[in-house]
Amino acid sequence: MLLTLPIRDVLPGTPRARVVRLDLGGRAFTYAPGQAVLVAAQGQPARKPYSIAASPEDAARDGWIELLVGVDDQGVAGPHLSLDPGALVDVEGPVGTFTFPSGPAERRFVFIAGGTGIAPLRAMLRHALAIPHREVGLVYSARTPDDFAYEQELRELARERRIELRQTITRTGGDAAWAGGRGRIGRAELEPLVHDPATLCFVCGPQTLVDGTTKLLQELGVPRARIRVEEW
Repeated sequence: MLLTLPIRDVLPGTPRARVVRLDLGGRAFTYAPGQAVLVAAQGQPARKPYSIAASPEDAARDGWIELLVGVDDQGVAGPHLSLDPGALVDVEGPVGTFTFPSGPAERRFVFIAGGTGIAPLRAMLRHALAIPHREVGLVYSARTPDDFAYEQELRELARERRIELRQTITRTGGDAAWAGGRGRIGRAELEPLVHDPATLCFVCGPQTLVDGTTKLLQELGVPRARIRVEEW
């Protein structure tokens, strides 16, 4: 499917990412949680994939699809896309097989995100809460405390005891006020959330995070078949 949609909103996400909402204009847009779309300015042939960061339930209710778009130090996404409210963009999709299953046998879900890898996992997490499932955990790694997208929302879900949340930053030194975890995601972050081997796990982020986390989850007894991964 190819749609041309206007940019409805461009909101701060992190210093290196923007939350971009594309107005569906009353159209139905069916996708599975975790899928992506290929996006570029209207008429630009070189489209770039972006995971949809909202659940299908969110999109149907709100009338937009939401993306987390990486930007440079000047806030520019790249030559393929200008982040201006009202600008028209071509949207192709949905695409991708890194998705939340339609009828999972498991009752426990753990999501492990690195950086902007939170985008498809947020869609899955919000879908899991809407089903609803009450046994949801999230481990989120970012470079600095400022690099956590959707942090306020995720912490509110944790305060409401709707999810279990662990956060860790990877940049060493500085950030003295940070009271959360430091270093790469390790056994200490994962073990409290993997309550039993029947946990279905989803991992998205840099290859080093995906490889290391997959190994740790298997050491904790999670079968490889219950570990779904997406690298970028």
